[in-house]
Amino acid sequence: MLPSLALVAAATIASPFLGRYVGRNSGWILAVPLAAAAGLLVAAAGDGVVETSIDWLPTLGAALSLRLDGLALLFGLLVLGIGAVVLAYSARYLKPRRHGDFFGLMTLFALAMLVLVLSDDVVVLFVAWEATTLCSFFLIGRSATGTREPAVRTLLVTAFGGLALLSAAVVMAVGTGTTRLSEILADDIWATDSTFTTVVAVLLAIAAFTKSAQFPFQSWLPDSMVAITPVSTYLHAAAMVKAGIYLLFRFSPVLGEVPVWQGMLVGAGLITAALGAVGALRRHDLKELLAYSTVSQLGFLVAMIGVGTPDAIEAALVHTLAHALFKSALFMLVGVIDVQAGTRDIRRLGGLRRRMPVTATLTVLAASSMAGIPPLLGFLSKEGLLEAFWDAPGAPWVGPAFAVTIAVLAVMTFGYSARIVLGAFGGPARDDAGAVVPREAPATFWGPVALPALAGVVLGLTPFVLDGLFADAATAAAGVEMDTHLALWHGVNPALVLSVIILVLGIVLVLARARVDRVLQPLDSPISGLAVVDALRGGLIAGGKRIGHLTQTFDPRRHLVMPVVVLVAIAAVVAASGLDLDPRIPGDSTALDWGLLAFVSVGVVCVIVARTRMAAVVTIGVVGFAVTSWFFALGAADVALTQLLVEILTLVVMVLLLRRLPWSFRQRRRGNRIAPGLLAVGAGVATTAAVLAFTGRREMSAAGEYYVTQGPAETGGANVVNTILVDFRALDTLGELTVLGMAGIAIMVLLRSRRALEPREPEPVIDTELPISEPRSNTVFIQTIARFVGPLTVVLSVFALLRGHQEPGGGFIAALIGGAGLALAYLAAPSDEEARLKVPHVVMIAAGIAIAAGAGFLGYAEGSFLAPIHWGYVGPVGITSALVFDIGVYLAVIGVVLVALNYLGSHLLGLPPERIVQDKRMRGRNREEAPRS
Repeated sequence: MLPSLALVAAATIASPFLGRYVGRNSGWILAVPLAAAAGLLVAAAGDGVVETSIDWLPTLGAALSLRLDGLALLFGLLVLGIGAVVLAYSARYLKPRRHGDFFGLMTLFALAMLVLVLSDDVVVLFVAWEATTLCSFFLIGRSATGTREPAVRTLLVTAFGGLALLSAAVVMAVGTGTTRLSEILADDIWATDSTFTTVVAVLLAIAAFTKSAQFPFQSWLPDSMVAITPVSTYLHAAAMVKAGIYLLFRFSPVLGEVPVWQGMLVGAGLITAALGAVGALRRHDLKELLAYSTVSQLGFLVAMIGVGTPDAIEAALVHTLAHALFKSALFMLVGVIDVQAGTRDIRRLGGLRRRMPVTATLTVLAASSMAGIPPLLGFLSKEGLLEAFWDAPGAPWVGPAFAVTIAVLAVMTFGYSARIVLGAFGGPARDDAGAVVPREAPATFWGPVALPALAGVVLGLTPFVLDGLFADAATAAAGVEMDTHLALWHGVNPALVLSVIILVLGIVLVLARARVDRVLQPLDSPISGLAVVDALRGGLIAGGKRIGHLTQTFDPRRHLVMPVVVLVAIAAVVAASGLDLDPRIPGDSTALDWGLLAFVSVGVVCVIVARTRMAAVVTIGVVGFAVTSWFFALGAADVALTQLLVEILTLVVMVLLLRRLPWSFRQRRRGNRIAPGLLAVGAGVATTAAVLAFTGRREMSAAGEYYVTQGPAETGGANVVNTILVDFRALDTLGELTVLGMAGIAIMVLLRSRRALEPREPEPVIDTELPISEPRSNTVFIQTIARFVGPLTVVLSVFALLRGHQEPGGGFIAALIGGAGLALAYLAAPSDEEARLKVPHVVMIAAGIAIAAGAGFLGYAEGSFLAPIHWGYVGPVGITSALVFDIGVYLAVIGVVLVALNYLGSHLLGLPPERIVQDKRMRGRNREEAPRS
């Protein structure tokens, strides 16, 4: 299994580059690893059920657990086999240009589907499920103009099903105590806890219905047909929609006899089959017709799985293979017709059998299989469906009633199958003036399509070759040992009689197609599923806006007041409850402590009484540096360094923003100051009481003791603070780093898309006779200092990065040191344009996050994501995966600092191009006219 996944993963990685440099011919190349992966699965299945597991999130009990049984093998072959054919077909369907994104998404989808069907862990299953949803969204959205709304609607419906699957996974994991799928299915809880079983059954059915386009979620599938033909073929006919079918098969052993499961599946399946059949008979666009026929055929499958008997499961499995073959062939053949004839509308087509004989022959074979005509595989699968429905459990009349219903729907299937063939190839040729003259496609175009079309014939004539595959698949899906013997002839039985009736009535329906068309065309549903999705989407957006307006404000006081009020309220409740917190005031305070406390207190008072923003910035900085000194005095070197560097960069950023803000604060009435003052005093008292109450209550927590005593042995690092950040809770750090990178990109996008506000107050007029009037001469001293301090800062930054695992330092501190050096270089420049640092900051952010995540994947060598790995020492520097992680942190933080300096400090940001040119000319003229000293 792992070599198969590795092959498809390698194809996924290589596909963007192949698509860029090889173009559409990449399809031929990428089809090879998918076909080879299918061969490896077949070889692995020779050893029976194969299992393997790689630790993924060991603390959560989740692992990349894979299990290859008969059911997984069948669906894996569908994913890889149809995927290889579609990729080869794409090599001639696509226009000759770069297609890196298309092939990348298609192979990524194949990888996600393969992981989904092989997964033996519900967490991995859910991740792969959502990956297919996202791939579908992007593939639809990139197809052509006007595909945005269908892509969004498809995403909303299928993502809703993903939430249902996630809920089911959580319920199963909590109820059984494991995320291992095979262990969940073997648990006794399914028989002992009816509430658990019912809840899971409903959630799984909803998830499958959304993915496999079952009533009431069926509308998204025809809507998604705006995608190009290869996407529609692979995702929405043969693969993605089969994910829901696979899910139903997988849980059928434990839910097959649950009434709510049977009722939902049989009811929704029959309704969907009827709606899809009627919709197909009303359509003139061949691709749209196939979309509705897909909905109908999926309804057959869901209803059959709902019957739940071993024979029904086996029949549904056979029809799953038959459907994948004839439907993928038909979709690709419609693509051939569209390319060669320039239209898919059967009202504009006709007589193509003479000009496109090969395409016509393949279409007849595939459509005949869908119609259930012998000796094709579709006939054999239809016979199985009829027989299984006839023998359905329940009252004596239930089975025959279901079988007759299926027979009526099968007559309609015959009708829309004939509609495809006759609409495109029947009747006289149409040579409209100015229309494209159709001609047969080259063999390289229809060649891949011939494989699934002819497979329906070969497997229909020799069905016994599939006995072993379907026996294993049915055993896994039915939960009992199955012995399968497929054959075209089973003697005269009710299924055969119904098949003859279907063929006769189908022919009658075809002969009366004009009259039927006149009856069906005016029919239309009073409720549009797409309109419902759009209405729900609009309602959610409107509701979110209303809720947002209740709390939206540009006044920071309203955002700050809530946490402060909650803090004071908690303190009041604790004090009123009379809890004995045993407050202890430490007795070893020194004169330095009291002095720093007094210094901080004076700084806070100065901030409160400051009347200008500059004064407030300076006094806040004084408070910050005093706290930094206090951290150093207490021995918290890492925290002190971080605080010091953050203070420096915060001051720089605040200075860049000051010119956009009013010079002084707005004066408020005395009455408006009382409430904030009381709230601030209350928060201070509550915080002080908490500190006094909890100070000295314990020597060291169990976690702290573990970090100190066991950390060096487990991580190889002596700096406890750094090992916590990059080893023990590295996943949290990776998440925080990602958020930081997103914030940096958000700053850039916001400031590039919105024009910066002009200064709120007129800038002071500077006497040109004063030395400070000419910035180039005025910055000569800081430029001289920067020449020496700049390189020293870089060296110090790298030094702090390399020593972080053993001594105070690390990626974040090192990046802040480097950021301080960049800020010095920025401030030393005579103008903001000259100060702009020509460094690809976005690339640095992306590279930093990618390197940090890559360090996590290195951990799999030790068994799990982000597990620490030690490679030895180079001098005093330990070479570990934590160092690689820290390098990623370093690059991302440096990138964010560059974004802040380059974008917050530029006065040209957001101005029209003509204003930028005018401003640069003026600055150049000023520099030429400026006196030189």
